[in-house]
Amino acid sequence: MHTLSKLALSLVAASVISAPAFAQSVAKVNGVSISKSLADAIVNEQKAKGAPDNAELRAAVKEELVRREVLAQEAKKKGLDKKADVAAQIDLARQSVLIRAFLQDYMKSNPVTEAQIKQEYDSIKAQMSGNEYHARHILVEKEDDAKAIIAKLKKGEKFADLAKDSKDPGSKDNGGDLGWAPPNAYVKPFADALVKLEKGKYTEAPVKSDFGWHVILLEESRPLTAPPYEQLKPQLAQRVEQKLVDKLIMDLRAKAKVE
Repeated sequence: MHTLSKLALSLVAASVISAPAFAQSVAKVNGVSISKSLADAIVNEQKAKGAPDNAELRAAVKEELVRREVLAQEAKKKGLDKKADVAAQIDLARQSVLIRAFLQDYMKSNPVTEAQIKQEYDSIKAQMSGNEYHARHILVEKEDDAKAIIAKLKKGEKFADLAKDSKDPGSKDNGGDLGWAPPNAYVKPFADALVKLEKGKYTEAPVKSDFGWHVILLEESRPLTAPPYEQLKPQLAQRVEQKLVDKLIMDLRAKAKVE
């Protein structure tokens, strides 16, 4: 038996307006018809999630809708649909489905183009200037502790070994390695100290930040470059689509008469 998506059921079922009397139905519950269009809508939601459209799925959808109708009828007998908070939730659910349908229709009529995606990529590339840095650090609570670490480094002890006592759980077990990142990925005192270092050098004075005291080692640096276009294309398409939707909403909001 297929496990139906609760989200799919709730979104589709909440949006249903009473079907016309001539509409084809898949079942009747105490004389109330369950429309085939509702069952088809839920089947399509499940197909989009990878479920095969077969007799088993349709039987599962039918049974779920029958159970829902039974429960909905009992709720109406108690007058729950007339309660203000319940009616408001029903209205919100219907509104959500209408909005989703409207936005899907808008994007179908205004699909994102390759030119728009490339323009977004070029915009990101233009913002990516300067260098990125491969750094290590050791974080401690007190300045004296940081000075002691620097003294040990000067005596020849290895940075990775000393990093085992770092207070940074994300890097201490990896020799203090922070990987590659641009300076703006770090808090300002850290970034300011990092960009002044030469390759293979460490800070000879402790660096204070809101996290504590740092000893920073620069492994190497390189020009900051954007990932390949094809790698970013799916995310870029989503960004462009979101911008189009945001503009649509703002344009409609500006035209709306709100009193």
